Amino acid sequence: MIVLSIFTFWPVGFSFVLSFFKWDFRNMKNPYFYGLGNYKEILKFDYPVKFPFYMGLIYSLMYIAISLILVFAIFGVINVFKKKKIEIGTVLSIISLFVYFIVRNNVILTLAIILDLIFWGVIIANFKTKIIDKQIMKDHAWLASVIGVVFYIITEFKFSAFFKGQSYGIIDYLLDASNKNLFFKALVNTTYYVILTVPIGLTLALLIALLLNNEIKFKAFFRTAFFIPFVTSSVAVGLIWKWIYNDDVGLLNYLLTTLGMQPVKWLKDAKWTIPTVSIVSIWKSVGYNAMIFLAGLQNIDTFYYEAAEVDGANSVQKFFKITWPLLSPTTFFLLIVSVIGAFKVFQEVFILYDGLPGPYGNSGMTMVYYVFDLFYRQQRMGIASAAAYLLFMVILVFTFIQYRVGDKVVEYVS
Repeated sequence: MIVLSIFTFWPVGFSFVLSFFKWDFRNMKNPYFYGLGNYKEILKFDYPVKFPFYMGLIYSLMYIAISLILVFAIFGVINVFKKKKIEIGTVLSIISLFVYFIVRNNVILTLAIILDLIFWGVIIANFKTKIIDKQIMKDHAWLASVIGVVFYIITEFKFSAFFKGQSYGIIDYLLDASNKNLFFKALVNTTYYVILTVPIGLTLALLIALLLNNEIKFKAFFRTAFFIPFVTSSVAVGLIWKWIYNDDVGLLNYLLTTLGMQPVKWLKDAKWTIPTVSIVSIWKSVGYNAMIFLAGLQNIDTFYYEAAEVDGANSVQKFFKITWPLLSPTTFFLLIVSVIGAFKVFQEVFILYDGLPGPYGNSGMTMVYYVFDLFYRQQRMGIASAAAYLLFMVILVFTFIQYRVGDKVVEYVS
């Protein structure tokens, strides 16, 4: 407790107090109370955004609601064919979808507020009919999530020609704000990095774990080979990947040229900044995640698989009905740890780009790099502490959402 108090609790508490003070190289000896000034300065825009935050929030709530309603409508119709019974939530969902597709191109702010109230009322009605509990959250949680997320992305960005008109939403707001505020630039870049790194990294780790869980030759060698990058120095890893990404003599461009493809300016083109960092991070962490998955796989009792074989289940059925549900606690743990770790990305950017946040345009500016730049380079300790707590709030929100979802879909079997 003494060690934790000195090296953890005290710095955390002191930095929180410091976030309310004006303390920089000009006020090093006499910092003064600044209130919420640091937080306001971080969130201040160089130029005004296209529309206010509350407007984007209202429209995004409508998009989220209509995506959930689509899921309810699909599973409600399936439920009708199964039980020959029509629920009121299903009827309301179909009517809501019909109304939305009629007015989608002419939704003004006032109408968006009205639709929000109506659509979220329909969602509550669906919860009351228990469709979400019986059909979605237990039996088809992942399928429902994919449908909802895909439809939300299409609606939010209006990718298809079927969805025309100006896009108003929280994501569009953040993309516009990222061009006018460095904190939002760091937030968007970090979120982009998380979206790239976490799903791909966990998927590859699961595939590796499934392969290593079989009776294959040189199993110990492969385990060691996959795990070595995780325990290797980040500086060494970064230097090796700088050579791999090199435009002229890099191994990656050599392979692309051999395959008849054009070489890519991995470390000089801003659009490749986050993907290059993601590739390094996935390569470095996939071995650790695979070992955790492998431990989870080996904890699943073979009795389940033997019973499934007696019933005539094939490999795919055994994976989705036995392995995946019983592996959900391990997946949940890795998801939490991976998201938190991804939001704290710093070393890979710093090493690959020689201490700079990307080749140009702050394309590699992440949340931790933003805090680092304020604290160590600009010597603005107060505003750096405020930025660190904003990062803490972002991680807290994502972790809270994951825990809420995890309570519904994770299967804990003693």
